[in-house]
Amino acid sequence: MPPVLEVAGLSKSYRSGGRPLEVLKQVTFTLNDGDTCAIVGPSGSGKTTLLGLAAGLDAPSTGSVRLCGEDIGPATEDERARIRNQFVGFVFQSFRLIPTLTALENVRVPADLRGDDEAARRASDLLTEVGLGERQDHYPSQLSGGEQQRVALARAFINRPRILFADEPTGNLDTETGERVADLLFELNRTAGTTLVLVTHDLELARRTGRVIRLRSGAVQEDTRGAA
Repeated sequence: MPPVLEVAGLSKSYRSGGRPLEVLKQVTFTLNDGDTCAIVGPSGSGKTTLLGLAAGLDAPSTGSVRLCGEDIGPATEDERARIRNQFVGFVFQSFRLIPTLTALENVRVPADLRGDDEAARRASDLLTEVGLGERQDHYPSQLSGGEQQRVALARAFINRPRILFADEPTGNLDTETGERVADLLFELNRTAGTTLVLVTHDLELARRTGRVIRLRSGAVQEDTRGAA
């Protein structure tokens, strides 16, 4: 079975004031099933750009990304969307819930898009797993920030993704709530056997992963493996 994620020589440049601005420089790494990896570094180091390229949300200037064996570089936007819906889950700093849908309906959305007949049951089970079994009919405005992020976690796992990309998943939460959400993230990840790519400023959170990639000025400064 091929690696879940293969990033090779990945670079990204933009035009700024008529000049090229290189925000990511020759990044290479590989992750297998069940690996956990944190991407850390100062603001502007390229963390979120790297995550977006690895997830197929944007196209690199040079280099390649293979997700679950599929080369997403030459893929059309529709093809990348299909690959993401088939293999990928997302958790963002902003919860990105649809305000007019209940918690249950928000969690169901990715599975409904795939025509999954068990979407409602799986969504309900996942909300129970994250401690919101009694809040399924509540709308986002009726939920606290921590509860909204737990809904987002449940939604991320609804399609049984092979890889989960989490961009500052505790960044909008207070310390105690953030720790509870992080515990849930790692618990769900272990249960599902999902590969995890986590962008964070929180070094304590990063140390919970098995690998930490530190970026500086768009390049890999350090790539260390831990005991997680």
